[in-house]
Amino acid sequence: MSGALAGRRIVVPESRELDLFVSMLERAGAEALRCPLVSIHDAEDAAPIEAWLRRLVAGEFDDLLLYTGEGLRRLLGFARRAGFEAETVAAIGRTRRIVRGPKPSRVLRTMGLGPDIAADPPTTEGLVAAFAGLPMAGRRVGVQLYPECPDTILRALEAQGATVDAVLPYRYASHEEDGRIVEILNAMASGAIDAIALTSSPQVRRLVAVAKERDMGVTLARACDRVLVAAVGPITAEAATAAGWRVAAMPEANFHLKPFIAEIASVLATRGSPTSVDVKVSGS
Repeated sequence: MSGALAGRRIVVPESRELDLFVSMLERAGAEALRCPLVSIHDAEDAAPIEAWLRRLVAGEFDDLLLYTGEGLRRLLGFARRAGFEAETVAAIGRTRRIVRGPKPSRVLRTMGLGPDIAADPPTTEGLVAAFAGLPMAGRRVGVQLYPECPDTILRALEAQGATVDAVLPYRYASHEEDGRIVEILNAMASGAIDAIALTSSPQVRRLVAVAKERDMGVTLARACDRVLVAAVGPITAEAATAAGWRVAAMPEANFHLKPFIAEIASVLATRGSPTSVDVKVSGS
């Protein structure tokens, strides 16, 4: 894939794997323009997180539902700081592990574990479908949530007779980099950018929020009409579609950075030469 993105300017609104993503794009020849949209922090109050983890360690859960890799990493961090990380890993290994998508699976593999059940497709609706085929009455389910997580799966599990014990280990702090976001939106709208590579639904919501706060709704719409809007997976694609954008690039099945970049390169190759609009965008 070396050189497949030569001359392309791609906005990278990533926070968790920003450096990795940028380096992969640059190896493919692209100019990656960093635009961090969402910073992530531990939940402010550690006490309920540690109490939830101690219930896990005590064997109070039959199932463990992991929505995000970030959430699992944060839980392990809380356990480490509280002095019982090894016990937490052992408890996760004893519990039936159910994941929404590939990111929690990757974190599990670093622990020498893997998922027992994975949603297909990797969405909340896929989780509901996965649980629909399981006898859940009387089972105790520990659920790792993420900020702004819908209560769809919680209601579905309770309707099946399960007892749900949910935890939210992290929070978003989004009001950062506003000036950079405005600069990027203007560059996209002017035609100076080839693509925006979205890797999470909060990124979409943040772009919409900034555009609304700055009275840039028309600019955002023009920006997303002019550039290739790419989404790493169906959850992000759904958010972008709901915002009114046409998602033109998304991996078919393997929702990781390498196939994501390959899909972006493939679609851009059908769109002619890289942008030649001479608009200065500050360094990546």
